[in-house]
Amino acid sequence: MKKIFVFLALFTLLLAGCGANETTKSAGDKASEEKSKKIALILPEKIGVNPFFQQMDEGAKKAAEEFGFEFKTIESTDITAIEENLRVAVAEGYDLIITSSFESEDSLKKVAGENPDQQFAIIDTTVDLPNVRSVNFREHEAAYLLGATAGLSTKTNTVGMVAAVDIPLLKKWTVAFEEGLKSTNPDAQFLVNYVGSFDDPAKAKELALLQFSKGADFIAGAAAVGDLGVFEAAKEEGFYTAGQDIDRTELDPEHIVLSQLKGTDAVAYETIKAFAEGTYEAGVVAYGLKENGVGLTYVTHDSSTPLNDFVGQEAIDKVKVIKDDIISGKLEIKNPLEN
Repeated sequence: MKKIFVFLALFTLLLAGCGANETTKSAGDKASEEKSKKIALILPEKIGVNPFFQQMDEGAKKAAEEFGFEFKTIESTDITAIEENLRVAVAEGYDLIITSSFESEDSLKKVAGENPDQQFAIIDTTVDLPNVRSVNFREHEAAYLLGATAGLSTKTNTVGMVAAVDIPLLKKWTVAFEEGLKSTNPDAQFLVNYVGSFDDPAKAKELALLQFSKGADFIAGAAAVGDLGVFEAAKEEGFYTAGQDIDRTELDPEHIVLSQLKGTDAVAYETIKAFAEGTYEAGVVAYGLKENGVGLTYVTHDSSTPLNDFVGQEAIDKVKVIKDDIISGKLEIKNPLEN
């Protein structure tokens, strides 16, 4: 009887040991399944050249930290490095790979097409593939507000814009700006000139001076790095101007009196948030005034710079009403690319 008891005791311990091993294995599998997913942001240039990409990096980092993702930013030394960086991210097993802008379009089309099971996103342009989420902006809504403010502010009834290149995409700035201008000042004359590139401040300055010579007292910059040339001309000649993407008024509050804002940080954050919450889908999404994707200093966003008297609070208050009408749907600003 004693032998039987000992045998049963040993058998019970053996079963308990087997059960413990199975439990440990299940917990390990579960931990493996729940391990942090990885997200890569591949920029078409180095951070520090264009604040557009710096904002994007900041928004992506914030979302990755908040939702518990591993995150890495990969900066491309030049446009030829984008494809290789995309391929490296795929090979390293990133769950979501985000890139940006027209510079990355061709590379993403190639790499995403070759890796149909990999999820990608591209910000500020469209790549029509079933595994790519294209995140765009309704820049025309903010450009309309900027034009409307210029129409209320100009003292000479001549307003200009120095734009980067004469391509359909830039009509979201030029056409919408002119529509906003005419909505508040039908008699205003609109001047527009194109630099021919996104990185030529000298040519942009030359064109701004040309518009100033024709009587423009407000000249908006829409030329990327070229805006720096417009700002320089404004400071030298005493006219007023506006920046793009981030609040540029702090650079020269006496002359840079407004900034058309683009929330690349917000859309990078929202893209990763959608991925975290399981609502991420391929296709095209667009962010405008309603989603805080675009805006205008003093109208949709506060500024650390006091409002310049050239604009004045009365004009801002009127444009805030226009902004509210756009958000509510009472006023529709059509996308010039869809007309």
